[in-house]
Amino acid sequence: MVDSRLFLKIPAHGPGLDGFIIMAVKLRLKRIGTRNTPVFRIVATDGRKPRDGRPKEELGTYSPLSKEEPNFTINLERAEYWLGVGAKPSDTVRSFIRKARRAAKAEEPEAETAEEKSEEPKSDA
Repeated sequence: MVDSRLFLKIPAHGPGLDGFIIMAVKLRLKRIGTRNTPVFRIVATDGRKPRDGRPKEELGTYSPLSKEEPNFTINLERAEYWLGVGAKPSDTVRSFIRKARRAAKAEEPEAETAEEKSEEPKSDA
């Protein structure tokens, strides 16, 4: 039996189609850099397509030679959506998502404390 969470159901219309096409979606890297200067895009794509083929959606970028940390950007909201519909991330993309979640969680308390400080009543002395 095939686990249905591994596939994405896409509406389809036409003769012989029952309304849905089942497609294995992967979150992985697509190389766009030149020789000796690797740069990658984090993409959601059909798992049967080539590495540098046309993606369904671009989620972020990764520059392995960048000296600043983090050396990647990712739209965490869209990545969560793709994971929610059953997309499988590569090992590298899984680590980027994990790091982005930690960074987002660390920023939440800072934002809350800034709001609490602004809400404190000021004395008119």
